[in-house]
Amino acid sequence: MQVVSTREELREMHEDWRHHGNHVAIVPTMGNLHEGHLSLVELARQHAERVVVTVFVNPTQFGEGEDFDEYPRTLKRDTQRLKKLDADVLFTPDVDTVYPFGIDKATVVSVPGLTRNFCGASRPGHFDGVTTVVARLFALVRPDVAVFGQKDYQQQLVIRHMTVDLSLPIRIITAPTVREADGLAMSSRNQYLSEAERAVAPRLHASLQAIGTELQDGKRNFAELENSAWAKIEAAGFTPDYVAIRRAENLEPPDRDCDEIVVLAAAHLGKARLIDNIVVSI
Repeated sequence: MQVVSTREELREMHEDWRHHGNHVAIVPTMGNLHEGHLSLVELARQHAERVVVTVFVNPTQFGEGEDFDEYPRTLKRDTQRLKKLDADVLFTPDVDTVYPFGIDKATVVSVPGLTRNFCGASRPGHFDGVTTVVARLFALVRPDVAVFGQKDYQQQLVIRHMTVDLSLPIRIITAPTVREADGLAMSSRNQYLSEAERAVAPRLHASLQAIGTELQDGKRNFAELENSAWAKIEAAGFTPDYVAIRRAENLEPPDRDCDEIVVLAAAHLGKARLIDNIVVSI
């Protein structure tokens, strides 16, 4: 595996890959890789001859008071883990490479509609930062395939929208959420949890599973199901941000004839903000 940090190094490799007819997959990350990230790399390998993993802690997707400075940076360990997976390239650009005119003068890519609720409402400007950096990484790496995780459900929908709307020739693949044995979705921010909080954290997923069971049993009072789950996670010690039942394809409110639902939730537990979701066929 090669570790590169400049657009020139990347361009040279890309030209060689194209010459040999290779397809390229990208796995964008902010580092501090866990098994969930590694599963994305393994999936990417199934869809392309060359896999580029990016590690870039993107400052534009962190809001005021969020954990940009505290976000765990573990590049040495990440590099060792990726070498074992036989990734082709680890791309570690600096801010000047990603934002050559500086952040204040950067072109912003913004997706309206899909970003107005949920994490978009709770974290103003977050998704503008996500779509802007992903568009830039796409331009640098020039992939045929990009792999994202289902845990960030709203994010992968936003990126799909951006890709189609800008006619980018990139296939977006969403990989299943990877969980701990007790159901907690793997996340770099789980390390913010204390031992006591870690014991409570799986209840977020359990609350979503309970909604899923009730939906499959025929219950359709969506507001009642949301409110019940909110009360349960609040009683467990979380500070809920949102609990929502929506159409899986566009996050619009479902009706009784909807056949695929996503149940999403975000909640604070101590220093950690946890997000999770399940997709339910009904």
